[in-house]
Amino acid sequence: MASRFNDRKASGLRQVNFTRNFTKHAEGSVLVEFGDTKVITTATTEERIPRWMMSQEHKTGWLSAEYSLIPSATHTRVQRERGINISGRTQEIQRLIGRSLRAAVDLEKLGERTITIDADVIQADGGTRTASISGAFIALYDAVNKLMDNGLIVENPIIEPVAAISVGILDGEILLDLDYSEDSTADVDANIVMTESGKIIEFQSTAEGNPFYRKQLLKMLDVAENGIKDIIKMQKSILGI
Repeated sequence: MASRFNDRKASGLRQVNFTRNFTKHAEGSVLVEFGDTKVITTATTEERIPRWMMSQEHKTGWLSAEYSLIPSATHTRVQRERGINISGRTQEIQRLIGRSLRAAVDLEKLGERTITIDADVIQADGGTRTASISGAFIALYDAVNKLMDNGLIVENPIIEPVAAISVGILDGEILLDLDYSEDSTADVDANIVMTESGKIIEFQSTAEGNPFYRKQLLKMLDVAENGIKDIIKMQKSILGI
């Protein structure tokens, strides 16, 4: 196949940057950049739990997520989504981000409060959902630290780091961290979310044309796992853990 942008290797990540404390008011905020994909991820806390949890005998904390593309994030302006007009794609991504970050938290130790993750894509070039998850973990960690500093919780509820990456097959070759030009023409594309200990939270994989083999699926998982390990090393380095 033709060489990738900037002569990136098939198993190589794009340039990844995490900028902590990117906004002023959120308890945790990160600008995450995977190549030309840029997402502002924030974590905010509320001293309450969702109404649907109130009737439960055993109450825990909760974590939810919201995701959006700003209108100028893509090549052509997208409509701003509001209320009941949220698309199925957006709902799917919000649920994915929420599931992924809940796997990083002991909700019992969080207490009866809610952490909301917001992922706002300001520039999209493939992998927005995986970039959102990887950046949101850092924002979540910072928000939890502020709860501890303020004496609102006594024990850190973070279980272990979580990160995500895309992987696909294009012209018979397995590629890590697809940009839009690769993702839009890939024969197979997948999104993988994993913990630092190697546990799989999500493995979404789809053949866009011809079906693919089990051995290719396992190879994609191996390539993704190596990429996720590299991302988690960056997360931990930035957080000093």
